[in-house]
Amino acid sequence: MGEILGYLAVALPKDISAGARLLALQCALRMNASMQVELPAGLLRGLRIEAVEACRELERTRWLTTADSPRAAGITAQLLDATLLAQSPARPDRRRAADWALHTGCPARIGATEPRLRLPGLYLAAHSDPSSGEGRSECDRIIRDCGMHHQGFHGALSHLTATGILEGWRICPGSGDVHWTLAPGR
Repeated sequence: MGEILGYLAVALPKDISAGARLLALQCALRMNASMQVELPAGLLRGLRIEAVEACRELERTRWLTTADSPRAAGITAQLLDATLLAQSPARPDRRRAADWALHTGCPARIGATEPRLRLPGLYLAAHSDPSSGEGRSECDRIIRDCGMHHQGFHGALSHLTATGILEGWRICPGSGDVHWTLAPGR
């Protein structure tokens, strides 16, 4: 999961919205060996994003093209970045990772409906030790991989703490690394 989030940070422009990044994550994890993906309407509803606008953003960057605009039945898209072929598309564990990302990043768990707050919650969960819930990453990397601005970083992590997703977090003054612990049961 972390590998795909890092790839998206490099492949997508910095100003792409968190909603488009969440959609791109699902596309990258669910694509087949021909770099095609079908996302049913139920999955798009589960993402709780503005799917039409997210598709337009990704089409403007030439990261994907849709067969037709998102509709009641979902979307069908062709991914255009050949780098994705090196990510071993169509493996069964990628589908499980996509399902995990959908479940972990859902608004009820994160306590927010805004994708800009859900994406960092998903990122931190993906980069946490499964047994301890602890994680560590460079502050700048989290900001880059989540497509955030420095100004919104502290607020997003504070919100995740207030809503019970994180037990706590801190930035080490010497290294600039962020250390966090997921709340129990997350």
